[in-house]
Amino acid sequence: MFITRLLSGIVLLAVALVTIISGGWVLFVTLLAVSLIGMRELYRAAGVTEGKWNLLECAGYAGAVLYYLSLLLTEEEIHLSAVLVGLVLIMCVYVFTYPRYQAEQVMAAFFGIAYVAVMLSFLYQTRQLEGGAFLVWLIMLCSWGCDTCAYCVGVLFGKHKMAPVLSPKKSIEGAVGGVVGAALLGALYAWAVSAWNLNPDHTPLVYAAICAAGALVSMVGDLAASAIKRQKNIKDYGKLIPGHGGILDRFDSVIFTAPMIYILAAVLT
Repeated sequence: MFITRLLSGIVLLAVALVTIISGGWVLFVTLLAVSLIGMRELYRAAGVTEGKWNLLECAGYAGAVLYYLSLLLTEEEIHLSAVLVGLVLIMCVYVFTYPRYQAEQVMAAFFGIAYVAVMLSFLYQTRQLEGGAFLVWLIMLCSWGCDTCAYCVGVLFGKHKMAPVLSPKKSIEGAVGGVVGAALLGALYAWAVSAWNLNPDHTPLVYAAICAAGALVSMVGDLAASAIKRQKNIKDYGKLIPGHGGILDRFDSVIFTAPMIYILAAVLT
């Protein structure tokens, strides 16, 4: 199991390196595909998907594609409009096939667009910022770095449970360690790339602050994904990544971290 998880992690890291470094259309198409797969996993967990493909989930996918296409335009108003068009498509299916779908399924269908497609798209949007080639890696440092540091500190010093019902193994000490660790990683990363990143605003202190805030949000993302799985009584969202589960199992914290890093990077740099 460990070898499988390790090999999958190496492949996943290699794919991330290629797509994020390439940016542009490579990252755009990859994230769109990842978003659609993630939506499929969520729809299956939430009961939107009922074995075979249906109109409701197809409307959700169409909304996600429209939203991604809107990202090719610079006007942010169009991005919001695309999300609303996705909502209208879903409601059209709900109305004209009534009573085929339940209200809970309809809400989950739209939630899939917002939770998976929109939030993951901020990886691409961060990459498109000035200095985005450097900033986008903060998303990974925050989410995966925080998770690793929190685990290590929690194992060594964890005594006070952070969310005892939802995730008994997570501790407050681990959470603090995750935030501090992510901040340190951010500062070290800024120092390591300073020879290539000549933007005076991209200082170790700024990167540390961004990573600390992102780490806090990443833990919420991790717990939110766990909460959905617990309520739906499933272990993993999928089996796409051997040893890790599905897209949502591996990117649960990235989903929350990406928008936060984008916002902070736009404000602070």
